[in-house]
Amino acid sequence: MLSLFNIRVATVLFLGFSSGLPLALSGGTLQAWLTVEGVDIKTIGLFTLVGLPYTLKFLWSPLLDRFAFPIFGRRRGWILVFQALLAILIFTMSLVSPVKVPWVLAFLAFGLAFASSSQDIVIDAYRAEVLREKERGLGAAVSVTGYRIAMLISGALALILSEILGWRLTYMVMSGLMFVGMMAVWLGPEPEDPGTPPGTMREAVSGPLVEFFSRDGAWMMLALIVLYKLGDAFAGSLTTSFLIRGVGFGVGEVGTINKGMGLGATIVGALFGGALMARLGLFRALFLFGVLQAVSNLSFMVLAMVGKSYAMLVFTIAFENLAGGMGTAAFVAFLMALCNHNFTATQFALLSALASLGRVFVGPASGVLVEEFGWLLFFLITFLAAIPGVVLLWKMRERVLSLEKGEGGQGVSG
Repeated sequence: MLSLFNIRVATVLFLGFSSGLPLALSGGTLQAWLTVEGVDIKTIGLFTLVGLPYTLKFLWSPLLDRFAFPIFGRRRGWILVFQALLAILIFTMSLVSPVKVPWVLAFLAFGLAFASSSQDIVIDAYRAEVLREKERGLGAAVSVTGYRIAMLISGALALILSEILGWRLTYMVMSGLMFVGMMAVWLGPEPEDPGTPPGTMREAVSGPLVEFFSRDGAWMMLALIVLYKLGDAFAGSLTTSFLIRGVGFGVGEVGTINKGMGLGATIVGALFGGALMARLGLFRALFLFGVLQAVSNLSFMVLAMVGKSYAMLVFTIAFENLAGGMGTAAFVAFLMALCNHNFTATQFALLSALASLGRVFVGPASGVLVEEFGWLLFFLITFLAAIPGVVLLWKMRERVLSLEKGEGGQGVSG
């Protein structure tokens, strides 16, 4: 029986928290600090570049597959190193004046983003290797939950604390919270099948690609990764603008219901989906949750027809976020199942980067579609955009079912 008290699941919960905590501290929270201190807008704009490592992290993931830190095993050693570095960087940022030496702060923030994205690489690899097949869904769900809670703490809570304690003490508090993840590393188990590290850097770079494309249906799998969450990303790209401009809800109402209740629904959906996945298996969970994601987009279409209805707003946001959370839990479990344990860090980094392509490109297209066709037809198009991923999944059901039996990339160490 699966539970949060399972040591492997509990470990990835706290590592999810460790992964989510630094993000806002080099992003939105840092931007708020710069703004409050009166830094000019051009400099604040340039600070957005410090987040570049999150986009490019797959470039150095082979190093983390090839080399192991000499303590705590192949993955936990690196996680602990990056967590310690993050705690030091966050604490050091608290000592720097954004007005007097903004570029020193920028350098530290870039280092923070690099260490954070590197930690993400190894945590993703560890999670894929330490969780057993039946635990992947719940493990993915609790990891997402820990990540979201940490983002709330380093985002919303940090802004509140800054008015009470000041920015210096706020960042010091955030640096101390990194010890939550460090304790998880200390107490966490080693994977039962950690794989064999590549023997050379050449193998570490080329091996993940050669191994993946040697599989039957590799290109179809890549297409599925791009398409599965495409409709969900499409609908989510302009949700806030739709609720404010398209339907006429107030900014406060949207913040409370869409952001507040929506976050809670996403967490509930992820946890419920992860638990349900243990019963359904990978393929049936992906298919059911994919259908629910597609149908949830139609609720926005209904809201566009009904107009400003609070009951319909609550239903729409709850349905969309519940379905999205369930789909995310299954999708992350799917990516974990695809990884060969010899190259988990690089393969997961590459596959997750590929999955994010949809979110990058649908934004500009969304604005054009709304301008041309209006909100009603736009949400119908987002529903239709979700269909190809579900259809492709059905066509590949035998291949996905084989992943549940460990016949795909997962666990292969030879």
